[in-house]
Amino acid sequence: MDWLKQVPIGQYVDGNSGWLRYLDPRLKFAWVLMFLVTPVLAGSLWRLSLVLGLFLLTVISGFPLRVWWRSVSFLLVLSILLGGFSMFLPTGDQIASFTARAPQEIPGLIMPEAKWEVLRLGPLKIGEFSLGPFVVVKRSAELGLNTATLIFTVIHSVNLMLLSTPPEELVWALSWLLAPLTFLGLPVDRISFQLLLALRFLPLVQEELQNLLRALTTRAVNLKQLGVKASVGLILSVGERLIGNILLRAEQGAEALLVRGGTFLTPRQYKPNTLFFKSYLALNIFSMGLLSVVLTLRTKYGAF
Repeated sequence: MDWLKQVPIGQYVDGNSGWLRYLDPRLKFAWVLMFLVTPVLAGSLWRLSLVLGLFLLTVISGFPLRVWWRSVSFLLVLSILLGGFSMFLPTGDQIASFTARAPQEIPGLIMPEAKWEVLRLGPLKIGEFSLGPFVVVKRSAELGLNTATLIFTVIHSVNLMLLSTPPEELVWALSWLLAPLTFLGLPVDRISFQLLLALRFLPLVQEELQNLLRALTTRAVNLKQLGVKASVGLILSVGERLIGNILLRAEQGAEALLVRGGTFLTPRQYKPNTLFFKSYLALNIFSMGLLSVVLTLRTKYGAF
């Protein structure tokens, strides 16, 4: 029942293995922004290239296989399921039909192209009900592919950054990027400190959810015997209990902070020491150059 602990999504894994740990956290933010922004209005080829590049980056990152294979497998299955579901959604394409006169009688008429069917399922019969036929056209296949690739790219790129970067370094990098906003009166230090607390609360949220699921499993709750109304009520009560426990932990943390004087550490105190090592300078320069190459390729070939 501890399967949630075996999938470290959004949590930092301590250790010394992996060159990705020693990359400048500001560059990690830049790479994550690239994975988040460049799929917008991009073609299917570029989206698939991002997925393959992200998977290759994970393989050569130097992390042990036990650290990332569960999360990658989970995201792949989730992306494929949601992408497959998106294929059967209606695309809204309407092809005009001409029934009054034959197309050959109208000179210069350009007929709209027929839908390019990729897959046809059905009709399916379940008891007395008939479903289908389910038709997957070209645009539906593109929608499913874009959905699957976008889910995997967005979640795994952020997860890879959180996996290899301590929360303190992320807070320092964010405060460095938002430093120009201090001239507009934005409390960057307080926002960064709130982000640090939020990252620290992720394991607590996971632990609370794990305890609630374990309690339901121990009591052997059968949702089929409860019925739809009682099952929905049970799910809502579990969600309410989860939110209540999280808010209670947050209140206890706030009270502990006030007892210590209500002070918070500035992000400048979290500046990583690896920035001063000359041995990692070449790694950062290579990462900046590769990022520039990827952005250049996006401008030239991103529409395909």
